[in-house]
Amino acid sequence: MAYVVAVESLEDWFRKSFAEAKHSRKVEAAVPTEHYVVQLLTGFARSDRFYEYVDGSGYRLRPLASIMADAVEAPTLEERQQMLRRLGDLALFIAGFFAEYVHRRPMDMGYYSQMGETAYGMLSGLPATDMRGRALAEVFGELTAKFRQFVDVLNEMAHQARPEDERDLLRLYEQWLKSGSTRAAERLRALGLEPAEAARSRYSH
Repeated sequence: MAYVVAVESLEDWFRKSFAEAKHSRKVEAAVPTEHYVVQLLTGFARSDRFYEYVDGSGYRLRPLASIMADAVEAPTLEERQQMLRRLGDLALFIAGFFAEYVHRRPMDMGYYSQMGETAYGMLSGLPATDMRGRALAEVFGELTAKFRQFVDVLNEMAHQARPEDERDLLRLYEQWLKSGSTRAAERLRALGLEPAEAARSRYSH
């Protein structure tokens, strides 16, 4: 039966949901990193922040590879930081909340993880000129090291908002084959299917 949980704001819901999912997935996160992810999720809940306006095309989601190319060629450090941050944030958000969409696309979860890890890794290595910059560098470093763990946490949040059932079994199995997600493996076991590592090895080669 559906039920409604009262929260003070969308940010409040994301904060509580992230904390619960993080605990469920046994993922550790520094307080600044947790705050960063919650702010990221709250911001992308608005479509005007998720999509970009492109002349002649209206609002759309730019390919991540295009954002990376622009970041590499950015004329200033500030512009490079902004583009890399958007790239990492988009990769994390899409992989975490739209896993089913990702697994139906030519670019699979590995692509989004690589893009996200690369963007956050580059950000963590850029020169920091003040205390805030140094704090963000630590956040980006943790997001780089634990990117796939945070994807699992966001997957858990998405599941809590829209629970899976047996009809999702095949999609879940395909997700596990492609990404090796520990959360996907646990969901498969909960639905009565034990994922065999040998099957994933055959799929991966």
